[in-house]
Amino acid sequence: MKVVLFCGGMGTRLRDYSDSIPKPLVPIGYRPILWHVMKYYAHFGHKEFILCLGYKADKIKEYFLNYNEYVSNDFTLTNGGKDLRLMKTDIHDWKITFVDTGLTSNIGQRLWAVRKYVEGEEMFLANYSDGLTDLDLPLMIDTFVKSGKVAAFVCALPSQSFHIVELGEGGSVKKLRYVRDSGIRVNAGYFVLRKEIFDYMKPGEELVIQPFERLIQKDLLLGYKCDRFWAMDTFKEQQELTDLNNQGNAPWEVWKKDGKEEGMKGASAQ
Repeated sequence: MKVVLFCGGMGTRLRDYSDSIPKPLVPIGYRPILWHVMKYYAHFGHKEFILCLGYKADKIKEYFLNYNEYVSNDFTLTNGGKDLRLMKTDIHDWKITFVDTGLTSNIGQRLWAVRKYVEGEEMFLANYSDGLTDLDLPLMIDTFVKSGKVAAFVCALPSQSFHIVELGEGGSVKKLRYVRDSGIRVNAGYFVLRKEIFDYMKPGEELVIQPFERLIQKDLLLGYKCDRFWAMDTFKEQQELTDLNNQGNAPWEVWKKDGKEEGMKGASAQ
């Protein structure tokens, strides 16, 4: 399936980075979070990507136009540096379409702007491009197909550790607990959508507000419960994810689960 990636937001919750680069390019180890999200989908065979660009679109285009596999992959250098041979490659079989969907567009507007690129697809995937998970994607897709619904999104436990408060009369605190212990779930930004989603959308609308409300009214929206790893969205979590990556203990790197990292072997350049 094709994968629509929303890459145009301002990324205000990662302001330390977003003044100079768009949020999807915030680094996790050698590579930006966008690469990690795309690698996740590619692992499951979904290698055709549509990038919905906006804020600092030029930075994302430049990243892929100048993509240097030698920076983050093992290679052999011979002949006094004239010959380089990669041990593996990352993106040789990916197809990436770059689409300017507006500087201030919301998610619904960005999806509407790329609808022609998913024409003819019975279903497609979509993602906010700012969260990482080890979710069993094929199982989610299979569950969605069997449900007969028009849209599905991952519902995860909040990754942040703030408290929620229940107040009584006069501001008296009745209950105080961590949000993760409250049973509340959040939209984790991983979607599976049927082509009929566009029948429930109108230009200018935010995807998860008016269109999803219409689906809810007809019982056509699936919330897929995820209790596995999921994180990102803030500077604090970016640091935590970087630490996991540096320790070689990154749960979202599902492509390494069998102990062998994927990638074409023996690529060479001269």
